[in-house]
Amino acid sequence: MASIEQTPQGPVLVLKESALQQKGRDAQRNNIAAAKLVADMVRTSLGPRGLDKMLVDSLGDVTITNDGATILKEIDVQHPAAKMMVEIAKTMDNEVGDGTTSSVVFGGALLAKAEELLKKEVHSSVVVEGYQEAAAKTLEILASVGKKVEFEDEETLTKVAVTSMQSKMVSEDSDTLAKTVVDAVLKVVSKDGDSYSVDLDNIKVEKKAGATIRDTAMIEGIVLDKETVHPNMRFTVNNARIALLNTALEVEKTEMSAEIRITDPTQMQMFLEEENKMLKEMVQKIRNLKANVLLCQKGIDDIAQHYLAKNRIMAVRRIKESDMAKLEKATGGRVTTNIDDLTEKDLGTAATVQQKTIDSDKWVFIEGCKNPQSVTILVRGGSQRIVDEVDRSLHDALMVVKDVIENPFIVAGGGSIEAHVASQLKVWADSFDGREQLAIKKYAEALETIPLTIAENAGMDPIDSMANLRTAQNQNKMWTGIDARNAHVTDMMEIGVIEPVAVKEQIVNSATEAACMILRIDDVIAVSGGQPGPGGPPMG
Repeated sequence: MASIEQTPQGPVLVLKESALQQKGRDAQRNNIAAAKLVADMVRTSLGPRGLDKMLVDSLGDVTITNDGATILKEIDVQHPAAKMMVEIAKTMDNEVGDGTTSSVVFGGALLAKAEELLKKEVHSSVVVEGYQEAAAKTLEILASVGKKVEFEDEETLTKVAVTSMQSKMVSEDSDTLAKTVVDAVLKVVSKDGDSYSVDLDNIKVEKKAGATIRDTAMIEGIVLDKETVHPNMRFTVNNARIALLNTALEVEKTEMSAEIRITDPTQMQMFLEEENKMLKEMVQKIRNLKANVLLCQKGIDDIAQHYLAKNRIMAVRRIKESDMAKLEKATGGRVTTNIDDLTEKDLGTAATVQQKTIDSDKWVFIEGCKNPQSVTILVRGGSQRIVDEVDRSLHDALMVVKDVIENPFIVAGGGSIEAHVASQLKVWADSFDGREQLAIKKYAEALETIPLTIAENAGMDPIDSMANLRTAQNQNKMWTGIDARNAHVTDMMEIGVIEPVAVKEQIVNSATEAACMILRIDDVIAVSGGQPGPGGPPMG
């Protein structure tokens, strides 16, 4: 045990006897193997012809997806180095939304190439330095070749969204969905000087199984998974004037405990009538403002419901706080916490408010808002699993469109930019002396893993494909990549396969940082006393 040191006075024990320690090359080999296993797990799901994974959790719930972040989130990874690879996918998903599989595959390739150098007695510090130099150069090349996109260029934004969905289960319907995504994002864009920003919290995504994926639509307003509070209310209101309340339409109970002593039946009647009168007055205040729809965050008393129905005011109660914030932005109204403070200026407007039955559930649709700052995408699909996968695909598409609007530069997809950067890095590496040059060349080879994997997953011959790709790149055909759909090497920009520069930059940063961190580890100490996997800490 490495934690025991022999001295003339006898052995010195530094760690607990149950502690497990693994040093030097063994620790590195173990960590690299674990990280490579994670990369291999998602490798087959990269690209338009990538395959899906079926994940079954402990309760028997099934998830079918090829989204890297979802796959790695659902499986319970135990090995500490493997967990770092899972973190890459999580970061990609949170920051840019797409490129999760690419980043993990690239991270795994960096470690596999580093392992070749470590076997040749190249020190890990030299490899790390070489990788960091190569990553900085890669980011420099990306910045220089990215094409600028104008904010109004809906065609390019749509192509970006379609590219993101080409590798998903929804690829057949990607054209329709991409248009929906771009329309939704452009509705909620806010301008800040010369730059634009998008808050995706303003796009509400509601899912409902039934109908087909093509029935997924953007609604210029908000959809509430609630129904009206009274059966006698109107189910459709045109030219809606909407009161948004964050207070209960009920007679408030006193905070201290109090009791009312009633000595004869007439007093009881008066007491009940007074309560009725108070509720009637509340409804009358809303009626006086000519509001015909009431959306309430809290409860509505039964008697108040009766008066609302009588006054032909449509009402919905117990709406989530987040939905109330979206309703403010969509209808132009203002949420009021006191009914006495409600004025006509606080009312929101919408062309129609309607209760519709969606697959046996009653939902309220607030549609046709003028210049809404918040909108809804209603996701449909044949079954719940398909709807869930459409939702995941839409999240990625919304994120990439947001990326392009906030950082308006694009490159071609299909592994073309990776192949271009790799060819540039190989030439640039020759300007270095010593072993660092080897690390930069290995970094370039790791980048080529992306087009290589896309070709393999499309059933193409990987050797021929890479030979054709390198030939085209050497002839300065920068946007040449792997067209997995038609199984040949072609100009990806021409066929409209476009990705945001922001995604590529994040892939380079995340994968390089994780790989360098794993390569720097030369000692693994497990103090838990748990049973280790073969040759190290517990493996996932």
